[in-house]
Amino acid sequence: MNDQPSKWVRTDPGVPVIRSVNWGGLKTLYLKEVRRFFKVQLQTIWAPAITTLLFLVIFTVALGRTGRTVMGLPFADFLAPGLIIMGMIQNAFANSSFSLLVGKIQGNIVDYLMPPLSTGELIAGLVGASVTRAFLVGFAVWGIMLLWPGVHVAPRHPLTILWFGLLGSSMLSFLGLLTSIWAEKFDHAAAVSNFVVAPLSLLSGTFYSIESLAPAFRAVSHANPFFYVISGFRSGFIGVADSPLHVGGVLLLAINVGLWALCYVLLRRGWKLKN
Repeated sequence: MNDQPSKWVRTDPGVPVIRSVNWGGLKTLYLKEVRRFFKVQLQTIWAPAITTLLFLVIFTVALGRTGRTVMGLPFADFLAPGLIIMGMIQNAFANSSFSLLVGKIQGNIVDYLMPPLSTGELIAGLVGASVTRAFLVGFAVWGIMLLWPGVHVAPRHPLTILWFGLLGSSMLSFLGLLTSIWAEKFDHAAAVSNFVVAPLSLLSGTFYSIESLAPAFRAVSHANPFFYVISGFRSGFIGVADSPLHVGGVLLLAINVGLWALCYVLLRRGWKLKN
């Protein structure tokens, strides 16, 4: 007879019987979300990678061949890391903003709410899958850029790349999850993507150094959290940044914690999820 204690115990009705983390359920949710976007990988991974590469081609042809340099580097080398992380964060948002929303529209939101998963486990599964998609897109773009002539994207500080890539992808995953909770139709999610995510990512210093801006516009850039993601991630490739890395790292970590807390409270209350 096995004398080892079991996490499965008899309890009164309504009392949870899983005393620790439901690793099986968390793994199932994560794999479900990953398989959902991986089944259409041409649309969710390779299409964003090709679109991002087109930005590189267009801007390097238009500006790079003139010998332009930014922060002492060829324009293509400056631009490439920013495009990688921009593709990552935009796809992290796209993935998490779709998860709960499609359940609400199709009427099967109960598939997320009924399984024996805690609020934290639900967030971890959804956000983890979105971060996975972001990194797959990032690796696809980076792999193509390695073969592109005239572009150098060899990592100098891998831990810096990993840290800011993870924080940036997580931040947009949380934002996408909040959008998925709030939105009632696809137009709502598209509005956030088009009028919030896209402008903030394009105006974050991806295509230019903020040192070239007027002081007023530079201050606006420093108020954009996307700027710290781009700057920190790029510094892992080129070795220099537009802002102190420790400031950006701490700020992004605080934003992620705040967004996680907001997601937790809203999911815990079932806001716009339970009727």
